[in-house]
Amino acid sequence: MTAYDLVVIGGGPAGMMAAGTAAEMGASVALIEKNQRSGKKLLITGKGRCNVTNDCTRDNFFANIPVNPKFLFSAFAKFSNRDVMDFFESHGVPLKVERGNRVFPVSDRAADINNALIEYGRKAGVHVIRDIAVKVISADGRISSVATEANGIIECGACVIATGGMSYPLTGSTGDGYRFARELGHTVVQPKPSLVPLVIEGRECAEAQGLSLRNVAIKVTENDSGKTIYKDFGEMLFTHFGMSGPVILSASSHMRDPKKRYKISIDLKPALSLEQLDSRIQRDFSENINKDFGNSLSKLLPQKIISVIIKRTGIPYNTKVNSIRREQRLALAGMLKNLEYTVSGFRPIDEAIVTSGGINISEINPKNMESKIVEGLYFAGEVIDVDAHTGGFNLQIAFSTGRCAGIAAAERMGYYSYD
Repeated sequence: MTAYDLVVIGGGPAGMMAAGTAAEMGASVALIEKNQRSGKKLLITGKGRCNVTNDCTRDNFFANIPVNPKFLFSAFAKFSNRDVMDFFESHGVPLKVERGNRVFPVSDRAADINNALIEYGRKAGVHVIRDIAVKVISADGRISSVATEANGIIECGACVIATGGMSYPLTGSTGDGYRFARELGHTVVQPKPSLVPLVIEGRECAEAQGLSLRNVAIKVTENDSGKTIYKDFGEMLFTHFGMSGPVILSASSHMRDPKKRYKISIDLKPALSLEQLDSRIQRDFSENINKDFGNSLSKLLPQKIISVIIKRTGIPYNTKVNSIRREQRLALAGMLKNLEYTVSGFRPIDEAIVTSGGINISEINPKNMESKIVEGLYFAGEVIDVDAHTGGFNLQIAFSTGRCAGIAAAERMGYYSYD
């Protein structure tokens, strides 16, 4: 029967960080990963570029964590965003900071981040086992072993569950960690999608399918109260079912009450005031004075959204520009500054970037990520009931909690060499 000081289940960013950290401290570590390559989900983050973290202040970091931010205070203090940046640069991956303080590898290759984590573990002595964990076993209130499909029982003094959530199941995130935790006496906050594309009422989004808008402002309001709950600026995408893209995914994480209805307003021309936009429209109209209305907007708007706008104005397509009244022109400008859509739902959890919900934080010690129920059991990453907005914040959570769990697990086994 094989034995290790620590078994880490899950070879994503949290699991690889936990395993490498504990092994670097001197612990014997096995990392169980069901895929043939670790970090499968990491490779597709940031459209394959990998938004590693966010180079913001501590306060801004926690302001971008809508679910249980205080739970992460200790883990972030031990391994902050600046620590993550130093880690990867010291392991041969130069980084750059882009708009919104988003941090990427200079190469724009997620594989460079993934390879750095794999190499970190290899050099530290992590033994990677390509297998499926089927059960985490405890005896007398403490971790004793992990059962696997192909390698049988692996004895251990500690175990880190870093199996991810339920989003992108093809990458291996199939909710196994929730089952392990429940079997050991933990409760799980019902998983649901976060950072997920939105389903929009009507067929207008489908008409503009494939259109990407790079510099738009959005505002999310509650239908009943009219209260604004989120604003953002950036890129979005129209799809056959509704909307996606960075600002839409971030907006979705604020729509947390299933009983409420939400509306999204898009400002297509945020750099222009209403008066400036009206002047711009007048200039375009003067250049197309004898053209049909439907043929006068090509300089102002992307082709794919023109038909949507025309239908909303109520102005017939073949109306001559020189016959459009002032109030119609002002209404057009107002619409371009406030194009409203009603949200009817969310895409399935397997299309979400992040899973909201997970292991109840009241049952985890925030100082070391250890279970309060089973000694020697630790959690790291998305499997915990914490999640954040887009911008590198969720990966930072994975790295911080992974590092914290790895240190604590190694110390439990008597290794204290890590600074």
